[in-house]
Amino acid sequence: MLFAGNGRQAIAAALATLVPPGGRLGVEELTYPVLKGLAARVGVTLVPLRMDEAGLVPAAVEAAVRKAPLKAVYVQPTLHNPLSISMPVERRAELAGVLERLDVPAIEDSIWSFLRDDLPPLAAFAPERTILVDSLSKRLAPGLSLGFAVVPGPAVARMAAALRSGGWTPMRFALEAATRWLTDDTARAVARAKQRDAAMRQVIAARCLHGFAVRSDPRSYYCWWELPPPWRADTFVAAAARYGIAVTPAAAFAVGHGHDGAPNAVRLGLASPPPDVLSQALTTLADLARSTPEDLAAE
Repeated sequence: MLFAGNGRQAIAAALATLVPPGGRLGVEELTYPVLKGLAARVGVTLVPLRMDEAGLVPAAVEAAVRKAPLKAVYVQPTLHNPLSISMPVERRAELAGVLERLDVPAIEDSIWSFLRDDLPPLAAFAPERTILVDSLSKRLAPGLSLGFAVVPGPAVARMAAALRSGGWTPMRFALEAATRWLTDDTARAVARAKQRDAAMRQVIAARCLHGFAVRSDPRSYYCWWELPPPWRADTFVAAAARYGIAVTPAAAFAVGHGHDGAPNAVRLGLASPPPDVLSQALTTLADLARSTPEDLAAE
């Protein structure tokens, strides 16, 4: 296990370890926006891979490799951000088998997996070729920005070098606090409390957005909302901002589709506001979605 200053740094180090500049990295067709920025800065080409209701489709990895080699695959098997999809065990085993046969390593982002800890990580099926990345900022507290990675033996030296050269090593306080809270069961207690909190917020979202095409998981801190016509994601984001509400358009997550090809959807983050504020904001968004952009312009 290697440590970084935060989860983003751990992902960046894993990327530097497995994918050289100019290399191709397979990613889910909707992926973590920070990864898109990291790849652009280091000259890594992102290859979008098809998803279905169970997550990343293993056959999509094979199809991409037939076109050109992939240096690695980045995947979020549990509570995928932004879709909240969790791969069933059978899909994880199938994907691990494909990676083994094609000799492709994986970067597994498990940062949200503490909200759903009933599933084994992909690394349990392919430990020799998976760098598993996690952090404590979501699990415990935003101020405890400690990232860590479980790294296969052959990649440890390269990953450690990437962490040192990037200046991504953690502060001593974060290590000390994390060690104490992980060993005295504080981390487990906080995670359980956040699981209950996420479930409560999903109940609020389900009530306020009833009747709309909303995809989520009852254990997740976010929702994926497929907007009704005539709304487009960009105009809805702008309209929501007029009410002081921030939502994220699908284009921020889409890979390889361009702005016009992104799904007509937005991601709603549920974690930050107090419950009453969250309920009010979601009710406002629902009322907005029932209107039209022309109605807003006429106000």
